[in-house]
Amino acid sequence: MHIEHQSARLLNDYDIPRIIVGAWQFSAGHNVDPGDTDGALETLAAFADAGLSTFDCADIYTGVEELLGEFLNRRSRDVRAKNHPHVQVHTKFVPDRDALQNISKAYTERIIDRSLQRLGLEQLDLVQFAWWDYTVPGYVETACWLRELQLAGKIRHLGVTNFDVPRLREIVGADVQVVSHQVQYSLLDHRPEHGLVEFCRERDISLLCYGTVAGGFLSGRWLGKSEPSKKLENRSLTKYKLMIDEFGGWEAFQELLQSLHDIATKHSVSIATVATRYVLQMPQVAAAIVGARSTKHLQDSLNTISLELDESDISRLREFSVPRSAEGDVYALEREPDSTHASIMRYNLNRKDAN
Repeated sequence: MHIEHQSARLLNDYDIPRIIVGAWQFSAGHNVDPGDTDGALETLAAFADAGLSTFDCADIYTGVEELLGEFLNRRSRDVRAKNHPHVQVHTKFVPDRDALQNISKAYTERIIDRSLQRLGLEQLDLVQFAWWDYTVPGYVETACWLRELQLAGKIRHLGVTNFDVPRLREIVGADVQVVSHQVQYSLLDHRPEHGLVEFCRERDISLLCYGTVAGGFLSGRWLGKSEPSKKLENRSLTKYKLMIDEFGGWEAFQELLQSLHDIATKHSVSIATVATRYVLQMPQVAAAIVGARSTKHLQDSLNTISLELDESDISRLREFSVPRSAEGDVYALEREPDSTHASIMRYNLNRKDAN
């Protein structure tokens, strides 16, 4: 992986911006107007025109691949877009938990073909593979099927998401070329540093990081505010509130926000910008995935790319946050049976169209 200030090179023929636009907020389940397609397309165009032209989605984000497909179709017909960066789409292959026991190559190919159809593409730029339950065998074989589909030309590059080190080692050992690993990484969650970063450095696997602003908790909106007592508006916020609890609770979180505020004021940027920039300056991190439901935070994303935190900034944030981070490998808490982290997951979102 080669990193310049505004872009990262995953392979010799594949560069990405250091901020990837996360499109999950356009999916059903978030409090956006599902009928405002034109508004969503305008938002996507604004980010692409600003140079943030790589978008992240998944087969299980209801309606998002179709939305991005429409965006790609319109952009291909827009003469004005020819002078802007080429758009890249990263999607995921997330087989249903209930399907893992009997997963087949045919099932795998159906999902990939469906993503191609939804996006209107002949080849997927990057497919990121997830597996819900390690007690069910088959993830290595399935990764090899994806490799076969890559060799057949349906997939350009392969990545994974939320795999721990032992299982990622198995997949890489099966001669599957993994170029990236999408993983949660933030000032609240340093679990990638518990072995994954070093493994990825040895194998030249780039980290694409989500959750850098914890669904918006790591922002000025929450500085000095009381702990929320009402039900949060979506599962994403609920997930990150659980990480705040793991971090040591609301008081510790407020101390972190105050440190972020001090550093943000020093650099004349937002708290969210500092939080994401911190992750971008960690080893093996190629890009951060930042959600976008509107252009409201576009400038923050651009500021994140241009900002450079100094050693004193990084030291201050690490000295406070690292000791409070959850223990264990990546996504371990979320895999614990009957845990509060696992209770908010939806495991079978591909079922409707997979058969």
